[in-house]
Amino acid sequence: MSMTPVHRRHDEAPDRQLADSVLFMALQIAEEVGWSAVTLTEVAARLGIPAARILDHYRDLDDVANAWFLQGWRAMLADAPSGFTDWPPRERLEHCLLAWLDALAEHRRVTVQMLRTKAHLPHPHTWLPMVFDLSRTVQWWRQAAHLAAPYGSRRARLEELALTTLFLATLRRWARDDSPGQHATRQYLSRCLARGERLGHWLGKAPSPPGRGAAGRF
Repeated sequence: MSMTPVHRRHDEAPDRQLADSVLFMALQIAEEVGWSAVTLTEVAARLGIPAARILDHYRDLDDVANAWFLQGWRAMLADAPSGFTDWPPRERLEHCLLAWLDALAEHRRVTVQMLRTKAHLPHPHTWLPMVFDLSRTVQWWRQAAHLAAPYGSRRARLEELALTTLFLATLRRWARDDSPGQHATRQYLSRCLARGERLGHWLGKAPSPPGRGAAGRF
């Protein structure tokens, strides 16, 4: 799930607004025809602008997807509630991951299509960066949740292993979750985190992560 920040020109606010307009028009079209059928020329036509203007903000449709996933990072790193640092680690982790999922929930079906497109094996230029961006996402998740283990320490490595597996397991569950308010995903995440807390995963006492069996297609 490549979430590399999009390179944009640093000029007037209207240009930043155009970048957002392109993103949300692409999402709107994807809701109609599916992500794989979206073209930037169609986006430009609906916005009434020359297609060349889109290149000021996005090189291709994958860049647009990156901008969408960036919304999840921003939500995860948004200002936390009062007293957040005093919450148990399990509750902090749950809050931050749900913020990521909730930020993308309005276009959940399209988000899953984006991930499948990025993971298409004949396109290494999209699925290879997903590996690195998954690691970045887990690192942001750890930092947003204020997990204190120093980077590179044994405890941090165990946390990363557990959280990576849990992230993928929860994402897979979310991809198929049609329950109101993503209730099924919320329950699943809460159960996994509670199990992990009991087993001491966040304390670095056990190497096996929660959400076993998470690997698989979305």
